[in-house]
Amino acid sequence: MKKILFGLAILAAFTFTQTTNAQEKPKGKEWKVPAADAGKKSPKVDAAAGKDIWGTNCKSCHGIKGLGDGSKAEKIDISCGDFSSKEFQSKSDGSLFYYTKIGRKPMPSYKEKLSDNEIWQVVAYMRTFKK
Repeated sequence: MKKILFGLAILAAFTFTQTTNAQEKPKGKEWKVPAADAGKKSPKVDAAAGKDIWGTNCKSCHGIKGLGDGSKAEKIDISCGDFSSKEFQSKSDGSLFYYTKIGRKPMPSYKEKLSDNEIWQVVAYMRTFKK
């Protein structure tokens, strides 16, 4: 019984350490979004369609719920962000569109992979993560 409890204690400590380390990753540098892009307004699009696109293109780094905990996140040197946070949700739709379309290391650009309408759908889906 003592061995089982000791094993569980080690497992709990390891899990806590891994979770804490993931949360402590540094943020990337501030994104510079041109004013004209930041001011773009999202057209009416279907957030549900954005969910499907998210699952294919974004989930592996940003996680199912946009918490930055996707399967590839631990291999990335900077935080993949918490898209449910007040800080993220305060960004303009145009800024989120710009981040997704243009990208920057380590995030790829999606301008050749997704249409503008698909990117707007992803932006609409990102808005569903709001706490």
